[in-house]
Amino acid sequence: MRKTFALLAAMCWFGVLLGCGGNTERQIRSSAMAEVLPNVSASGGTSEAKPRIIATTVSSTEMMDLLDLDLVGIPTSAKVLPERYEQVEKVGNPMSPDMEKLKSLKPSEVLSVTTLKYELEPLFKSAGVEVTFLDLTSLQNLEDSVIQLGEKYDRREQADKLIARYENKITEVKAAIAGKPAPKVLILLGVPGSYLVATEHSYIGDLVKIAGGVNIVQGETVEYLASNTEYLQQANPDVILRAAHGMPEEVVKMFNEDFIKNDIWKHFNAVRNNRVYDLPEELFGTTANLAADRALTELLPMLYPETE
Repeated sequence: MRKTFALLAAMCWFGVLLGCGGNTERQIRSSAMAEVLPNVSASGGTSEAKPRIIATTVSSTEMMDLLDLDLVGIPTSAKVLPERYEQVEKVGNPMSPDMEKLKSLKPSEVLSVTTLKYELEPLFKSAGVEVTFLDLTSLQNLEDSVIQLGEKYDRREQADKLIARYENKITEVKAAIAGKPAPKVLILLGVPGSYLVATEHSYIGDLVKIAGGVNIVQGETVEYLASNTEYLQQANPDVILRAAHGMPEEVVKMFNEDFIKNDIWKHFNAVRNNRVYDLPEELFGTTANLAADRALTELLPMLYPETE
């Protein structure tokens, strides 16, 4: 298990560099999150000072931009971050932020994600830095996080617009798949040199579930599992989705070589029927991001070729 967490940590560094509930359910979840995200006004922090927010991941940085909030610190990333933060101090990569720099910026709030909590929480605690870990393991959790941050920083209007966008997309997806047989889906999450199997508790697994797909891995509580091709072949998925992270071109090459060299893959229905798809990293990350609606659009024809 420790080895799995270590591999997940590596994937998060690369990847982060990265059904919607009703109003009553969302209010309950939002209230529960209030303990994690204490109320601070955007115009005055604790009504006395402007908030000094540091986003340590790409996803949280993009959320702050959506909510029209200034930042005093952003992650160091090869990915393009919102232009408004071009001159903002960089605090290191999401997996190993510079704690001394974080403290020197005197933040009122530091944002990370729960996928990194196992590795990072002890580091933040040791440095005496309080951090909020946003749960972005599903689209619903992303919505909850955006709503809570919108309420906290007086940006509820911006948050509501995003939620409406997602709910409209989900309604569109449900209409498109109505009456269609649910495809069995295998999701492989790869980093250079290795790959894991994503369960329905992962972000990509959640998107597949929203789109009506059935993950061949059932009954698990974790996001990812070690791969066992013999077991996976017995489940015989209709579709195989391959998510390449870290160095996408290298990982896709690794996938292709394994699918050629490992004879067992040719026995999968998905391979026989040419239904193996490589997911674009910018849409299908290890954690939820604001492009979730675009990801669902891309996913539909993979699961239901007749919708192309």
